[in-house]
Amino acid sequence: MHPLTHPLFLQYIIHFNEERDFFECHEVGEEYWKEIAPKDKTHPLTGWIQLAVGMYHWRRSNYPGALRSFIRAKAKLAEASIWTEGFDHSELIDLLTDSIQGVTDRHPYENRELPLLPGELIRAVEQQKQQYLSPGYDDYYIMHKHRLRDRTEIIELRQQKKRRNL
Repeated sequence: MHPLTHPLFLQYIIHFNEERDFFECHEVGEEYWKEIAPKDKTHPLTGWIQLAVGMYHWRRSNYPGALRSFIRAKAKLAEASIWTEGFDHSELIDLLTDSIQGVTDRHPYENRELPLLPGELIRAVEQQKQQYLSPGYDDYYIMHKHRLRDRTEIIELRQQKKRRNL
C-alpha cells in the first residue's frame, strides 16, 4: 500500500478538502505519524500536519501561529518525495507560498484545496469519502473545535499519567 492511501491519510485529505476540518486533519495526521515515525519531527508527514494547523490558525485569525506552521510545512514538503506523490507538487508549494503571503499580509482566511492529481489517490479518496465524512458540524464548531470538543477522555488520560508519575 502506498503510504498516502493509508486510511488515516485518506481521512486527512477528506477532512481538508471536503470539510475544511483542519483540527481533524491534525488528529488523524498525528495518529498516523505516531504509527510510522514517532518522535521524528522531521518526517514529511509532520509537514502535512503543520499545513492543517496553519489553516486552522489562519481561519481563527492567529496569524503568527499560522505563519510558523506554514513555514515549517513548506520546509518539510518542499522536496518531492513519496509523501507528495499523487499531488501536483508545484501547486502544493504554491498553496503554501500563497498562504504564507496571505497571513503575512493579514488577509482573511481563504479556502484552499489540496491539489490532487488524477489517479490512485483521488480514486482512494472517492471510495472512502462517505465512510470518513464527519457528522454535519456547523462552521463555528469546526472553527473552534479544540475548545468545544468533549475533552473528558483527554483529561482522564492526563490524570492517569500524573498518578503513575507520583
